[in-house]
Amino acid sequence: MPYAFSEQGVAMLSSVLRSKRAVLVNVAIMRAFVRLREILSTNKGLAAKFAELERRVESHDEHIRSLFEAIRQLMAPEEVPQRRIGFRREESK
Repeated sequence: MPYAFSEQGVAMLSSVLRSKRAVLVNVAIMRAFVRLREILSTNKGLAAKFAELERRVESHDEHIRSLFEAIRQLMAPEEVPQRRIGFRREESK
């Protein structure tokens, strides 16, 4: 495991270190943690919105397919049975 401080570890470290440089570095690290938390929460919201959009598009695809099928049926020529011209010979029974 790498040696790293958690956000709480950095906060505890600030209570021990008293130099000006240590305080400035500590503040910078805490701001980095805050920014990282903001980025992660934004991406979660974005991922949720993307999943919702994907679900909507899937249902739209089904509706669009049925719409195209209805249009194809309307465009297809209607098959009307043709009547024969002339006399019909009746068959003897």
